[in-house]
Amino acid sequence: MFRGATQEETRTEQVTRTKTAPPWSVIVHDDPISLMSYVVDVLQKVFGYSTAKARKLMLEVHNKGRSIVWTGDRERAEIFAGKLQSFHLRTTIERVGAGRD
Repeated sequence: MFRGATQEETRTEQVTRTKTAPPWSVIVHDDPISLMSYVVDVLQKVFGYSTAKARKLMLEVHNKGRSIVWTGDRERAEIFAGKLQSFHLRTTIERVGAGRD
């Protein structure tokens, strides 16, 4: 059956969008007390990083004053920061894009 030009069909499309939470970074800051080998050991214990990766991050802390050692959801960032702080490393978290470059 043919519908005439006077009838209009209305079509509604529904789009569902999920907003994800922004990622957070765990940052280790340089301090005058922690030995470089100690920082490498802690990064390996807390994150399971290889010696090479832990050493690279430690050198970034030493040379630049800080290093982003992990990025992900806020809850896990807070847990990792707490673990690093329990080893007496100066550690903060910040939302990705909110800090300095």
